[in-house]
Amino acid sequence: MLVEFTVRNVLSFKERTTFHMCRNRAYKEHIDYIIDSSAKHLLKVASIYGANASGKTNLLIAIDRFTKIIQESMNAHDFNNRPVIAQNYLPFDFENGDDSSEFEVVIENDRYEYKYGFEYNEKKILSEWAYRKNLITNRTSILLHRKADTIQFGASVKRNCGIYHDQISDDVLVLTFMNKLKKHTAFHDLFDVLKKLLYIPPDLLNNLDFIVDILPSILDTQKENFVSFLNAIDVGIIDINMIEEHNERYFYTTHIGKDNEDYSLNLFSESEGTIRCIFLYIHIYYAIMNSTTIFIDELNEKLHPMLLKYIVDLFYNTDSQAQLIYTTHDISLLNSDCFRRDQIWFVEKDNYGYSSLKHLSDYSVRMDSSLYKNYINGKYGGIPHFSDFTFEDKTK
Repeated sequence: MLVEFTVRNVLSFKERTTFHMCRNRAYKEHIDYIIDSSAKHLLKVASIYGANASGKTNLLIAIDRFTKIIQESMNAHDFNNRPVIAQNYLPFDFENGDDSSEFEVVIENDRYEYKYGFEYNEKKILSEWAYRKNLITNRTSILLHRKADTIQFGASVKRNCGIYHDQISDDVLVLTFMNKLKKHTAFHDLFDVLKKLLYIPPDLLNNLDFIVDILPSILDTQKENFVSFLNAIDVGIIDINMIEEHNERYFYTTHIGKDNEDYSLNLFSESEGTIRCIFLYIHIYYAIMNSTTIFIDELNEKLHPMLLKYIVDLFYNTDSQAQLIYTTHDISLLNSDCFRRDQIWFVEKDNYGYSSLKHLSDYSVRMDSSLYKNYINGKYGGIPHFSDFTFEDKTK
């Protein structure tokens, strides 16, 4: 479960910026929106609002680049001979001078809370650190301190890891290297916890090949649950089946006509909204079953506001440790019936391209406040600012 994520000098987040999923203990509303099994009473869902080009997506891309470097920093260089850290180095553009980028995450499972981060530029890892806190004893131990060319391991991993010190190149994370070893260490556990941070890029929700690859497994193992979901969201589908011919897969949905007869339709002739719901089902089911934290950009796209609420409620109505973090322009859910006050964030960009992240709890907000009204009136920021414009024929 994600506790907090910090980013510095990545895309429009030039300054050190921290997002977190911790509840505000002063807020008493919607206790069922909190993960019971979390040591810190973490939130199940968070929503991030902001104007176009404010930097909402950049925050999620930062999460993606962080996890990619962890998973791939030992991969071969690309065709331009760039290491993985260079491929994922995206510093703030609107300022001269070279500078490093930095990520840090605090994340927990049932036994431990981990703090892990690294600082890097396009050439090398400048520093890397890892700590582990036992959630029963509250004792914190050092796993790793790395600075420049010096790597120091904590007592619990030194015996199994120290001998590899000289084999770790300066463009590879210690965590990535140690996870490749056959000897099981705390780094393997940390790596497995971090794998549960999953960014769903917008193009994946438009990739029909993904459905063709994944849907057969869904129909084999959980068709009844899947069809129940489609029935529940009122898209008119009462069944879905697959036919395989000449090594090609074809999917057909079943609808009931006015004459009470069944009629088939090629799945990919369904509406874009229906296709998107199928994508979302696949990812949300995976997240809930595996207690994953998923990040979805513009979750509301092609969804009716009531369907958006239905999707969000799936996370509330489960005992899973899954978390949903999403960006949106849809303010229909921006009210105290749908969210606790500590679940809402706003991103705003200034005139110089700097994005800033603000939590609703940064403001004095009463539980009965009209969040929707206050937001559109600019009280919390994160809204577009327009100047006068009219269409004119400049040729006259």
